[in-house]
Amino acid sequence: MKVPFNYLNFEFKNNKKIISEWKKLIRSTDYTLGKYVYKVEKKFSEYFDCKYVIAVNSGTDALILALKSLGVKPGDEVITAANTFYATAGAIVACGAKPVLVDANDNYQIDEKLIQRHITKKTKVIIPVYWGGAIPNIKLIMKIAKKNKLKVVEDSCMAIGGKVSSKHPGTFGDIGCFSFHPLKTINAIGDAGMICTNNKKIYDWAIKYRNHGMKDRDNIDYWGVNMRMQPLQCVVVLEGLKRIDKIINIRNKNAKFLDKNLGKLKNLVKIPKRDKNNTETFALYMIRANKRNNLLKFLNNNGIEAKIHYPKPLCLQKPYLKYKQKYISKNVIKQSSELITLPVHQYLSKKQLKFIITKFFEFYKFT
Repeated sequence: MKVPFNYLNFEFKNNKKIISEWKKLIRSTDYTLGKYVYKVEKKFSEYFDCKYVIAVNSGTDALILALKSLGVKPGDEVITAANTFYATAGAIVACGAKPVLVDANDNYQIDEKLIQRHITKKTKVIIPVYWGGAIPNIKLIMKIAKKNKLKVVEDSCMAIGGKVSSKHPGTFGDIGCFSFHPLKTINAIGDAGMICTNNKKIYDWAIKYRNHGMKDRDNIDYWGVNMRMQPLQCVVVLEGLKRIDKIINIRNKNAKFLDKNLGKLKNLVKIPKRDKNNTETFALYMIRANKRNNLLKFLNNNGIEAKIHYPKPLCLQKPYLKYKQKYISKNVIKQSSELITLPVHQYLSKKQLKFIITKFFEFYKFT
């Protein structure tokens, strides 16, 4: 039996609505900004219950735009998670600042108890990451930021459709950043992203920087760049928004099934705690497993497309080692040798989910 990790062939199998809307877009010649971009910003502003949304061309640019709008510059330090994807730290470096990585807790999220000791006079921003679509302790992080007079940019790229109690990820800090990369819960056909904020000053600056710093067609207020989301992607993203709540509901049911059954392998598999007050998106379903590398090979050989995110964590990557950080991210390093990511997407059947469980028990010879 095949249990694919990549589900995009299912996601875009029924593409008539998208293609029909693309034809309208092509005939309109509204190819740069225009009504499709403004519509996606309006719809997501309503969905997030956030005053201002700016559509950009990737999640990475969302992070860069957010940091630049807060005035992050060379000599500054920005605190973030040690086990995030490269883009989080890369965006910090793109602004000329230094990324300062904090170790993870047992839920693979930034350990908020360790943030304070990483704060220096150079610290300007904290970037908590909703790694895998799970929830960091954002409320406590906000208190730490307020106490130290720091700004907060939420890397919510994997968290669209999630909830912290009843509030959306990305709406706690000064700015929230989102991605529509194919790995995320709403998929563009390629890259796309956005930021949201309730701060008009940030919005007014960022909306112009995204479009070359243009005040109007004939004048710029400052040097900017092209970060615009493409209207073709707006069409795809808007279709995804219509289904996002249903998608998250199915993924949570699938994750609950895997949690319950894999949890029986108590000393062999470690499942992170799930907070019942929060809704994860399960952009990645990650657990820790004994004999991880052998398990991965076994699952792949049996048609289960399991993955590792990531065997070499950000804190051990060559560009970061040059900073010679004082604190070692011991948990992240240990977790990177044990973590395995399983398919959990909305197109899996109950039969496929049961097959995953069967193969785990077969591998560990546990009954």
